Amino acid sequence: MTASTAKGQRFREFKMPDVGEGLTEAEILKWYVQPGDTVTDGQVVCEVETAKAAVELPIPYDGVVHELNFGEGVTVDVGTVIISVDTDPGAGPAEAPTANGTEQAAAAPEDEDAEPQGRQAVLVGYGAAPSSTKRRARKPQPGVPAQPASAPIQAELNGRAAPAPMAAPVAAPAAPAAPVVPAAPVVPAASPAGAGSAGRPLAKPPVRKLAKDLGIDLATITPTGPGGIITREDVHAAAAPAAAPSLAEVPEPMAVATAVAPAEPGIIVDAAARERRVPVKGVRKATAQAMVASAFTAPHVTEFITVDVTRTMKLVQELKQDPDMAGLRVNPLLLVAKAFLVAIKRHPEVNASWDEAHQEIVYKDYINLGIAAATPRGLIVPNIKDAGVKTLPQLAAELGGLVATAREGKTSPAAMAGGTVTITNVGVFGVDTGTPILNPGESAILAFGAVKLQPWVHKGKVTARQVTTLALSFDHRLIDGELGSKLLADVAAVLERPKRLITWG
Repeated sequence: MTASTAKGQRFREFKMPDVGEGLTEAEILKWYVQPGDTVTDGQVVCEVETAKAAVELPIPYDGVVHELNFGEGVTVDVGTVIISVDTDPGAGPAEAPTANGTEQAAAAPEDEDAEPQGRQAVLVGYGAAPSSTKRRARKPQPGVPAQPASAPIQAELNGRAAPAPMAAPVAAPAAPAAPVVPAAPVVPAASPAGAGSAGRPLAKPPVRKLAKDLGIDLATITPTGPGGIITREDVHAAAAPAAAPSLAEVPEPMAVATAVAPAEPGIIVDAAARERRVPVKGVRKATAQAMVASAFTAPHVTEFITVDVTRTMKLVQELKQDPDMAGLRVNPLLLVAKAFLVAIKRHPEVNASWDEAHQEIVYKDYINLGIAAATPRGLIVPNIKDAGVKTLPQLAAELGGLVATAREGKTSPAAMAGGTVTITNVGVFGVDTGTPILNPGESAILAFGAVKLQPWVHKGKVTARQVTTLALSFDHRLIDGELGSKLLADVAAVLERPKRLITWG
């Protein structure tokens, strides 16, 4: 066993896994360990947020944390190394692998033990194959060094080994080119402190991303880190004065400006100083993509109906006192969900999906009922599996657990996959109704509006009754107007006379 192989077995690298269904990236929300901490197989080391949910990641090794490759708040691609663990810390100090799994060393050409041409030996994996693409050597520019001393430092920061010294290429004979007379002599500008190749500031990838998010030019920052490296603190310090510029710093010509107050005419400020920019990521990014895809893929139709739910509201109060429902959360949404399931059983053609690739309609003999939930991280839609076969107490238990898990931000990607229809309870916000957008891959979504006392004709007399408005959006490729109207009418009929839960169920 070579020394390189021994190091590779000692230092184990843990890569960002695909914790969902085909997800490509995740944001590191919190690290639970730091370099030097002892970890065991299965111990949770960090929490990440994917496009669907927050997930805790366990480490599959025993050992001591050697390095965290990314800080909190950084979005990392799936398959990228995020942490390395020293599995044999008692063996003494040893050089750990770099972020891309290669050793930073250049072998001399005359070394007897040099690897043959082809794949190069690395600590993890098979190594990189030699590139088949050849690039013409750049011509040296006057006054610009070919390889500044800071280039190896920047290469290490970017996760690449510093290139070995190369012999100068022998120029091939070429046809004489037309002489070019420069307009003026070119004088290279002095690089600021901490500048790398061609004046490129030295900073780690997470620091570069932070500067990009904050709109800070790294070239304007004075580095304080070792070797002239720009740190996160340097970026935050540069962003602090930019967040609240004084009026004296604002130039007079403005592309977009507004008066501070009518009492101070002539004083203008940059509108950007009163705006905040937040990167689109995580649940918000996934929701935006899903809603755009749904709205411009499935032809939506929305129908409305207003219904007297006085009897249903009385049944809710009675069920709260029922011993069989003890310890369960009973609310109007529970009975709306049950009414929706009963109506779908009467019209099973509704429970389907459109397969564009195969030009088929997929009819489903199960109902996975999605419940739209507003969480601190955004809108998510977990679903109750096989909701159509559950009793009312079982449905209440599933509904309560689903909502609680969603609010805690612990909903798993699997809990949000495979939905067939959805309910969104906009009534909790005091809204009468809306035109909900279908969850991608589903056929229908029911909006449950606020229940309010309204004048209503009941038994030939106008009286105050508890009334709500339902809205049903459906995919018109799957559901014709007649079928959609019957489904919505049946939901309303059950809520108007909830005994139909027995006669129709």
